[in-house]
Amino acid sequence: MYAIVDFKGTQFKVEKDQTIKVPYLNQYEIGTEFEIDRVLLLQKDKDTVIGKPTVKNAKIIAEVVSHLKDKKIIVFKKKRRKGYEKKQGHRQNYTEIKIKDIIN
Repeated sequence: MYAIVDFKGTQFKVEKDQTIKVPYLNQYEIGTEFEIDRVLLLQKDKDTVIGKPTVKNAKIIAEVVSHLKDKKIIVFKKKRRKGYEKKQGHRQNYTEIKIKDIIN
């Protein structure tokens, strides 16, 4: 069984007991459970339910595992023949969540 969910503007394919990286959730502490109710598609065995726009009464229960930083991203800007080069970088924050249950 799996589901496609829309969470914080990004779509994820989730399965039970799976751990995924999502954009940083500062409103939740580690160990907090929360619900994701924007389920776009739900697939059980060979039955597929496609939402219009979401599947009714379907929820995903997830738990916050940790808050971390991703690998460093290098931002390099350059203009040809002008001698202009600028190198910057940053580490993006993200949250790891574990999918506890998929409820239909």
